[in-house]
Amino acid sequence: MRGIMKDDKIVLYMHAGSGNHGCEAIVNSLCRMLPKPAILMTNRPKEDETYSLKELYSSFVQEKSIEKNVFVHTWYYLKRKLLHDPDCFMEYRYQDICGKNLHRLNISIGGDNYCYDNMLDRLISANRMFHRQGAKTVLYGCSIEPELLKRPEIMEDMKRYDAIVARESLTFAALQEAGIDKNIHLYPDSAFLLETKLAPLPEGWVPGKMLGLNISPMIVDNEKTPGITMQNYKALISHILETTDLHIALIPHVVWESNDDRKPIRQLYEAFASTGRVIELPDGSAPELKGYISRCEMFIGARTHATIAAYSSCVPTLVVGYSIKARGIAKDLFGTDEGYVLPVQALAKKEDLVNAFDWLYQNAQAQKSHLQQIMPDYCKKAKEAENLLREL
Repeated sequence: MRGIMKDDKIVLYMHAGSGNHGCEAIVNSLCRMLPKPAILMTNRPKEDETYSLKELYSSFVQEKSIEKNVFVHTWYYLKRKLLHDPDCFMEYRYQDICGKNLHRLNISIGGDNYCYDNMLDRLISANRMFHRQGAKTVLYGCSIEPELLKRPEIMEDMKRYDAIVARESLTFAALQEAGIDKNIHLYPDSAFLLETKLAPLPEGWVPGKMLGLNISPMIVDNEKTPGITMQNYKALISHILETTDLHIALIPHVVWESNDDRKPIRQLYEAFASTGRVIELPDGSAPELKGYISRCEMFIGARTHATIAAYSSCVPTLVVGYSIKARGIAKDLFGTDEGYVLPVQALAKKEDLVNAFDWLYQNAQAQKSHLQQIMPDYCKKAKEAENLLREL
């Protein structure tokens, strides 16, 4: 089936909602690069209206939830089984941007969506659906584990995109080695271009003395030794308080109920609040959180876009990562990820993060100088993706 395509706007889809401020940062920065106005397909419009995207979009298109209507769910289940239509669920979910509402160009965003098994069926189905109806698709700012590209259905999906933009060189190389060598491009994550909003500093913030610290349930879920992540973070805070004059700002970057940075942050805050040198920052928009991070002397973070906020502000940074994205971005910035990324899977002793911090502390000025030197050109490269988007 081929719909009547519209060409007045560009669709951004696979956006998970602004409660993940990395998702917010991608949409905020990418929509400013597009040659036409954007339609944002979202499954959490209330979140998007709460933070920075409300200033960029007059309205949001909400993804239909098939699970919430038992009759609709049953009908489309039977349709998929009897008519062998694997994409009918997606046609219902995306009815406001397909069929009679189809647009010529549709951009799949979300960065690391392909790193999560529970996202793969939807990603494949949406890409296939748009192409069946005659539209173009772009996979933008992605990170993909090389192992995933060994799966035939993923390779078929990758070849279906009209263009793929990898955000770091490890993913770019993996795609090439897998045989995806046409219409692939390498540009930094658009979030490197995110604006910085300087909100008032909270009580307890000591200018020139703050280390920003971010932890996420995601890295806890990826640890090999149960409890080792929190042990390392607590040992790190104790070490910083005992051996330096730094104060610590605990900064959340995802606030979804099912995946909320504020939960482990609250545990850390309660353990060290009595010292008077640890503060807990409130939730805020992606530009506001970048504003706090930009005023830190150093930053240690688990969330990719929290660390991108630090990198792009030339703040010396250590990443506690779990996937190819952290290693790839660090490699592109510094030539190596060694010393710049500590894989959570490698945490074996409670002193591992302390040792990584000591290296950061000793090399902070050198890293800051390096970032100040390379960041203008790196951000310029991210912005050059505008030319590709214009051509598409």
